[in-house]
Amino acid sequence: MTGLSSDSASAGLLRTALVRQLVAAGTIRDERVAAAFEAVPRHVFVPHAPLDVAYADDVVPMKKNQAGVVTSSVSQPSIVALMLQQAAIRPGDRVLEIGSGGYNAALLRELAGTGGAVTSVDIDPEVTDRARESLDEAGYGDVTVVRSDGAFGVPECAPYDRIVVTVTAWDIAGAWLRQLRPGGRIVVPLRMRGQTRAIAFDLVGDHLESRSTTACGFVSMQGAGADYERRVPLQDGGLIFDEDQEGDPHPPYDVLTLPGVQTWSGVEVHREEPLLDLYLWLASTLPGYCVLAGPEWPWVAAVATEDSLAYLASRGGGDDVHVELGCSGHGPQAGQLIDHMLDQVQTWRRRRPVFQVHASDAVLPQGFHIARRHSYITVRWVE
Repeated sequence: MTGLSSDSASAGLLRTALVRQLVAAGTIRDERVAAAFEAVPRHVFVPHAPLDVAYADDVVPMKKNQAGVVTSSVSQPSIVALMLQQAAIRPGDRVLEIGSGGYNAALLRELAGTGGAVTSVDIDPEVTDRARESLDEAGYGDVTVVRSDGAFGVPECAPYDRIVVTVTAWDIAGAWLRQLRPGGRIVVPLRMRGQTRAIAFDLVGDHLESRSTTACGFVSMQGAGADYERRVPLQDGGLIFDEDQEGDPHPPYDVLTLPGVQTWSGVEVHREEPLLDLYLWLASTLPGYCVLAGPEWPWVAAVATEDSLAYLASRGGGDDVHVELGCSGHGPQAGQLIDHMLDQVQTWRRRRPVFQVHASDAVLPQGFHIARRHSYITVRWVE
């Protein structure tokens, strides 16, 4: 397939420049994905954006709710590319996209080829109408666009070889598993304990096993699959728990104003090293894990009780490119919480997580289990 014949020369040049940028950065490593990006005119799917915005490596918000929260967007090209490579779509595959918008569906159509099929579903009629119009204009009229709740998939077009979810999910819907072929793959931005990872899962027997993960961010799922983080306000900040942590205690509003203590671990990390694996390790080993966030606070791993709070800290390391990890705390149990957190920081040793998803009534393997409505997410750690 090709882009519009009426594409301006400048749009074509900008599209080529974007692809070269993503290839040079190592984001695009698959020639077929690069070719798909070259073929699909992204500006058609963001008609109100200037060309330089349409071809920037950035998200383009398309719709907000009354509170000003973005509910629909055209995703950042680098994240789209990473997830497409995770999906490993083959010519002839039948693909279901959960969360429409048009652009990603066009890329999926390029990868599935003339022998494949792409179905895109979204709960919002404004989104599906815009996707249908843009896909038709861009020459992808054979992509099926369905207005429905994505939590239920699209059974009339099933089974699928690949399912690609482009909204943040809290759970793996049972319908997705039922509509996925044996040995099929689902790529889903899954939220766990305050972080979202795009995880590629293969269907192995009656459960899912992870094959790759990457950090990402998407708008949240709506409809039957929607759920919301539990937020606890604090003076000068706030705590974020997952909804399944409803019974976990939280400290008083003024805990951050109480006298503080601080201890250092002796563990140094590179200043630019992502700490998501460490955060998930702490979440899987420490009761009361949560995230401290707010206008004066970055997104920081924390542990809370009914009267105390401890959270990860850092300071300059032994050279200009490393920092030492430590822990700060407030409240009568702060010292004990700090000791527990630092013990896990020192135990972590850069282990990496692997994930499985089982039905809620399944016999679970060893690991850290996160309960959801329809499933259990199991986290295991490997060296």
